Amino acid sequence: MKISLFITCFNDTLFPQTGRAAVEVLERLGHEVEFRPEQTCCGQMHSNSGYPAEALTLVRRFVDTFRDVPMIVVPSTSCTTTIRVQYPRLAADDPALLDEVKTLVPRVFEFSQFITEILGLNDVGAYYPHRVTYHASCNSLRGLKLGDAPKNLLQAVRGIDFVDLPAIEECCGFGGTFAIKNAEVSTAMLADKMRAVLATGAEVVTAGDNSCLMHIAGGLSRLQTGVRAMHLAEILACTEAAA
Repeated sequence: MKISLFITCFNDTLFPQTGRAAVEVLERLGHEVEFRPEQTCCGQMHSNSGYPAEALTLVRRFVDTFRDVPMIVVPSTSCTTTIRVQYPRLAADDPALLDEVKTLVPRVFEFSQFITEILGLNDVGAYYPHRVTYHASCNSLRGLKLGDAPKNLLQAVRGIDFVDLPAIEECCGFGGTFAIKNAEVSTAMLADKMRAVLATGAEVVTAGDNSCLMHIAGGLSRLQTGVRAMHLAEILACTEAAA
């Protein structure tokens, strides 16, 4: 299957290793992956911050970039939610654009969602002999309703010591600009999330969104806990041969 990777501007700028890992996993599973350099931002920040006109410009760019591809995979739960849930709302007053969005959206899948729902796989041949816990982002839980799909992928990894995260349904406190506009509330939420992570004894905390992981990792680093953060794709890209 030919897959177009929408890497997201956040990953491209700060976490390029996530995109490389996603490509490695998808190619290992026998698929052809392309990257379209004209892609930019999905418009999430603009839409969530009350700038729909600016977000709409990016909706049009996304449609122009990906209208002719059969499958788009996104290693970000929040960006996938923006495309699948917010794009139809943003394009509602432009019938022609809305038609294109409605045609495109069913071909857009979050990374773990694509593997489990479209490919029907849990075991992707990964090997990662470490104690790992999984943080479910708000967008994975409520926007995309991924359920146990990411956990199922992790539990199929050979050598892993997977442990459930207490209060997994609770937000980490990042929420994009929420962490800036409501710093004290965000910090309190982060403290709760860090306590939950540390209670697991995990060496690594993972998630399907690097924005959440950046927030959590920052707090864990400041406390010098030694707990690392890795995107789900990075763990799934690891193999026994590379260990």
